[in-house]
Amino acid sequence: MKRRNFLKNSSAATAGLLSTPLLGSCQEKKTTAISQTGNPLRPIVICTWDFMNASAKAWEVLSRGGSALDAVEQGVMVEEADVDNQTVGVGGRPDRDGNVTLDACIMDKDGNCGAVLYLQNIAHPVSVARKVMEETPHVMLAGKGAEQFAYEKGFKKVRLLTEKSSQEWQEWKKTSEYRPIINIENHDTIGMLAIDQDGNIAGACTTSGMAYKMAGRVGDSPIIGAGLFVDNEVGGATATGVGEEVVRTVGSFLIVELMRQGKSPQEACEEGVRRIIAKNKDHTDFQIGFIAINKQGETGGYCIQPGFTYRTYSEVGHRNNPASSYITI
Repeated sequence: MKRRNFLKNSSAATAGLLSTPLLGSCQEKKTTAISQTGNPLRPIVICTWDFMNASAKAWEVLSRGGSALDAVEQGVMVEEADVDNQTVGVGGRPDRDGNVTLDACIMDKDGNCGAVLYLQNIAHPVSVARKVMEETPHVMLAGKGAEQFAYEKGFKKVRLLTEKSSQEWQEWKKTSEYRPIINIENHDTIGMLAIDQDGNIAGACTTSGMAYKMAGRVGDSPIIGAGLFVDNEVGGATATGVGEEVVRTVGSFLIVELMRQGKSPQEACEEGVRRIIAKNKDHTDFQIGFIAINKQGETGGYCIQPGFTYRTYSEVGHRNNPASSYITI
């Protein structure tokens, strides 16, 4: 994936910022324009990071008249199946005990949602989350219960720990130093939002979580309102980065509510980051990235540290958008 080398280079430049005072918010607005006719831009898909293949798959569904819900599920499944992506699905980096555990959630236009937490041995947690949403009276299933439910629904047992991730884990155990590095792929997530031709919005979020986390750790990604939130009257938002900080501010719900109050997706993402910064004035050496979309098809993205990007795909084109950041170089 092309973004790996870019992020590794950008993280080195970012490291020097951690000892400097925080700078003011960048004023540049990075919003996808509404269609030239002035009508809402639809269909459209947006996802965290430069996941080109995932956004292309979602657009394929949308461009054929498919639903936003099908688009986000099939889009993020691309990354869940990619063994070279060590932050999502098969090949994800394990916890400190050597177990790959997956978290995912999905949300539809009607506010229905489903999530799985701490799921092992299943390649597509987002699809299990959809089954939870559509075929159970619950919103979340966790651990062995979620795994058993997946088997009952026909999902096959899969070995998630690849040789590459296993070797890296063995190397990590020599020091057992738990220190996530900004913008380097040990805690990334794919969050995706889409609007279909009917104007309906859906979202999905899936991750293998932080590399070498404590056994049982769950971040924001499967938590509705934190890692993902959709309101079909307003828009949707999703997050990536250190999930504990997103949970503390219920970040995605906050951003959607700010859009309800009249803020643009860009303005709402910026305020979401500022809320996190306000709770971490003496500790900012971590990354959070938010993306959002409103009912008109306008999009926005914002982060703490430079280096975060997000993909958009619509009639305007297929673009990788560098997000503006609270800390600037």
